[in-house]
Amino acid sequence: MERKTKSILLVLCGILIAFPLFSMTYYTMVRTSTPEFCGSCHEIRPAVMAWKTSTHVNNAQGFVADCMDCHLPAPQDTYDFFFAKTAHGLKDVFAHFTGGAESYDRDVMKQRVWSTMKNDQCMKCHRNLLHMPAKRGAMLAHRRVLYAEEGEAYRCTDCHRDIVHKERQFYKYKQFAPPYRASGLPHLGI
Repeated sequence: MERKTKSILLVLCGILIAFPLFSMTYYTMVRTSTPEFCGSCHEIRPAVMAWKTSTHVNNAQGFVADCMDCHLPAPQDTYDFFFAKTAHGLKDVFAHFTGGAESYDRDVMKQRVWSTMKNDQCMKCHRNLLHMPAKRGAMLAHRRVLYAEEGEAYRCTDCHRDIVHKERQFYKYKQFAPPYRASGLPHLGI
């Protein structure tokens, strides 16, 4: 066989092998990235139910922020996204099979997520924090987060802890609720 023909056959074989593998990987990533999939584990189901009643699902804008939007890096950052998703998935599967709901302490997990959550996760959607003309106090509070002085580090979750994963008896619709007031930083009197 000629060298050129051999090269073309090798490229075609590579494509025939790589395309199904890529498709299966992409398909798996898409299917396992839904809130329904996250809620299929009974340890996570209460968090998904609390999310469904929050303003991250029910709001006048019609925007829905799902599990991946808050708990994983942006999908455009493919390398970080893939490895963070894999690490979270393996951790959850390990917790499911080694102890299940009996040993899964939701309060401990909430504290762990709040302590490790970066502002970038919130800023993926909430980019316009300094343009709230009718809410001067909120603008000033957010300025302290975005432009923290040396030695001061503020995180979104310092004030906005219970905005999503809070047990509610009813759906909270943002457009019908009184104006939102963050819990603030009690130790600073904010």
